[in-house]
Amino acid sequence: MSPKRERLAVVTGGIGGLGTEICRYLARSGRTVVAADLDARPERLEAFRSEVAEFNGHIRFEALNVADFEHCEAFAERVREHHGEVDILVNAAGITRDTTLRKMDAKQWSDVIRVNLDGVFNLSRQFIDGMCERGFGRIVNISSVNGQTGQFGQTNYSAAKAGLHGFTMALAREVARKGVTVNSVSPGYCKTQMVMQIPEPIRAEIVSKIPVGRLGEPCEIARVVDFLSADESGFITGANVPVNGGYFMD
Repeated sequence: MSPKRERLAVVTGGIGGLGTEICRYLARSGRTVVAADLDARPERLEAFRSEVAEFNGHIRFEALNVADFEHCEAFAERVREHHGEVDILVNAAGITRDTTLRKMDAKQWSDVIRVNLDGVFNLSRQFIDGMCERGFGRIVNISSVNGQTGQFGQTNYSAAKAGLHGFTMALAREVARKGVTVNSVSPGYCKTQMVMQIPEPIRAEIVSKIPVGRLGEPCEIARVVDFLSADESGFITGANVPVNGGYFMD
């Protein structure tokens, strides 16, 4: 057994396509992983369990609503009791409610902010003290290229993802001397369920603007998350790593 098996990771949005791939990469690197997600889709949960069966229990599911602070508190207690102390937190849960601001209602705005931004606070708050006390922690926040560029019909999503950059840098400064790193990864357009639901003509137009000429693969995001989560990555903090095929260069 790998000596890194002692590291426990939590991945929110863990049964989504990107989240599942992140769970796989972390498990292959010797971590025990808790995939945290809503349990409202029994068919997806069953498929997820089949997809990770090869890891022999080193990837486990726990129900979580990141938008509810009290639910996050209860989740954290449950994880500590059943699995141990959390060393790695990957905040990958996210939703979209796309429409122009002129048509957007208050719920479409608040739903996205509550999951994509408040959710990162709600769960990070549960584990940051323990990480600091033990002198080790890795937090990786999944942002988006649209948090850097903005996107038509996504004022809510773009605002949340841009806010995530500020959260990442501020928290990184607060905990850097405690052995805890905080970084973000900004994927471009990848082969996720969210992107593949975009109408094909619009998707083709997007691909035409990506210098590498294709959509990204979830594994290309997961590989970066795995790297930032490593024990040996302790000198990288407050960084945003773009993985977008050259779609946006800064």
